[in-house]
Amino acid sequence: MIPTILDYNFTASTLHSENPLPSWAWFTVSVLLFLSHTLDGIDGKQARRTNTSSPLGELFDHGCDSWSTVFIATTFYSAFGRNDDGFSIPISRMYVVLWTVFFVFHISHWEKYNTGVMNLPWSYDVAMLAGTALYLVNGLFGTDIWKVRLPGNQPVGPIFEVTVYILAYGVALPVALAHMVGAYRRGSNKQSGLWEAMRPMVSYTLCWVLCLVWIYLSPNDILEADTRSFFYLSGTLYANMSCRLIVAQMSNTRCELLNTLLLPLTTCILVIAFATPSKQVELGLVYTLMALVTLTHLHYVTCVITQMRHYLKINCFSTSPYSEGPARDHRLIPNDDLADMDDDDYDDDQEATSQ
Repeated sequence: MIPTILDYNFTASTLHSENPLPSWAWFTVSVLLFLSHTLDGIDGKQARRTNTSSPLGELFDHGCDSWSTVFIATTFYSAFGRNDDGFSIPISRMYVVLWTVFFVFHISHWEKYNTGVMNLPWSYDVAMLAGTALYLVNGLFGTDIWKVRLPGNQPVGPIFEVTVYILAYGVALPVALAHMVGAYRRGSNKQSGLWEAMRPMVSYTLCWVLCLVWIYLSPNDILEADTRSFFYLSGTLYANMSCRLIVAQMSNTRCELLNTLLLPLTTCILVIAFATPSKQVELGLVYTLMALVTLTHLHYVTCVITQMRHYLKINCFSTSPYSEGPARDHRLIPNDDLADMDDDDYDDDQEATSQ
């Protein structure tokens, strides 16, 4: 949120910027990212230590992670800024990087939906530690330190972009596919066929395509008109799809095929395509859809948390024991292979195993 407030248009880190982010901002972001990553890795252990582990904790953990992806990715972009100086990448390419980050997160839960086991890619840890170091360097030396060209006359920004693609499509995806194929060959796969296995990817793919169509058809270059708002809209749309997938794989239920939020998104695109609105009207559509998507997502999460809390007979945001305790008969993960493992972040042990 700090870069959002101080660098809304991604211009603070361009070469010789007149309004660079202060050092304290980069130091704060570096510390907060490190703490976030560290606490994200130990929350499951803390839950088991206090005997408060439950599927509710797993949902809360990964649900928050899914929404945070948009903020983490855009903060990375703030470290390099717009490509006005030729040392970064254009907004349009950053948008593809953003959806690639969503993709890496999504395939981890897609894999678990099909295999029952989550293996978070080691690239996630590398990215978090690299971000911590990146922001620390920015605080010490300023962002102009990255305005150099490496051998081959390549700036640093595009190299980070290529690295993301390699880790996502060259490492994370093949490993996830190998795990799913292995589960199918062993007979331990959770889904009965290819169509059922691919269901979690339908809404994700359609949402990505629809957002790209909006950008292509926009008469006002909406991605440039309000970059952060469109980034946030995309990230919140994805977070809702991700949370619904998490609930499906956690409860061993069928993943929905089409997310309901695709309907208002499609409606906005139809307005753009046939009405050719002014810039103010199109921005109004973005802001209205942002509000709708945010409220819908918050409503969905609140309802699921409330229902799970009552079903599991546990408290939320409190370690105070419920009178009957979170009985294992009420757990939402009846997999016999995981019967002896705590449910909250039960994949924590898997996360420690790098791909």
